[in-house]
Formats: sequence, C-alpha cells, structure tokens
Amino acid sequence: MAKEQVFTLEEVNALLPRLNAVVQEQMGRRAAIEHRLEVLRGRLGSVPDAITLEPGDDDELRGLKTELLRRIEEYQTTWRTVEELGAVLKDARTGLLDFYGQVDGKLVWFCWKHGETEITHYHALDEGFSGRREIRHSAKHRLIN
Repeated sequence: MAKEQVFTLEEVNALLPRLNAVVQEQMGRRAAIEHRLEVLRGRLGSVPDAITLEPGDDDELRGLKTELLRRIEEYQTTWRTVEELGAVLKDARTGLLDFYGQVDGKLVWFCWKHGETEITHYHALDEGFSGRREIRHSAKHRLIN
C-alpha cells in the first residue's frame, strides 16, 4: 500500500472550497439516485441487489435502469476523485471526510464535514467523529507555521 499523504492544516483548508462544492453536488447526486431507486422499487416491488438490464424489461424500465447505472457510476467516480486528492471518505450521507495530519508530532485525522469553512477538529486514527477534539488557537498557530 502506498504511503498516505499527510497534510498541513493550511493544505487541507485550501482544498475545502473545492471539496465543499463537490460534496454538495454528490449529495444532490445521491438524492437523485435514491429517488430513482424508489421508482424502481415501485416498478419491481423491491430494489434488486444488482441493477442489470434484463431481456424482458420494457423501454421505460430499461431507461430507468440505464440512467441509474450511469448516475451510480458518476457518483462512485467522483468519490474516487475526491479520495485521489487525499481525502478519506467516512460518511457519504453527511459529507464527512478525514485527512491525515499531524498534531504535536502524532499522526491524526483532520476531520471535516460538508458545510464547515475550515478544519476546526481532529481525532486519533483509532477514533471516530465522536472523538473529535477542537484545534485551539495556539495549536492552530503551531500547525500552520
């Protein structure tokens, strides 16, 4: 496995305007996919484990499945692009991303949730969102400089 990128606070904060826009688009994509899955459920009685085009599908059902497959691929591809920037997707529903960083010489997760304008929290690698700790002003000054 390749070594993960370790960010400074400045580097992550510089990515946030772009990521905020991308994650907002992803939330819209997810909502559109979920809506179409409900339409598919209405047609089939349940959502299948896999969406496949079947020989007996009528034109409307085939179109719905084709559109779903395209939207899902676009959604997955965009998350891969976000991860290529160095983010680690933690929760697609809420737009929660983590980034490797360092606080006081220790590797940590800088924690960001869609809508936040800057990184204000971090947590240990073995902790989740509930373990977030605030980056205090004095620590922020050390991390940026």
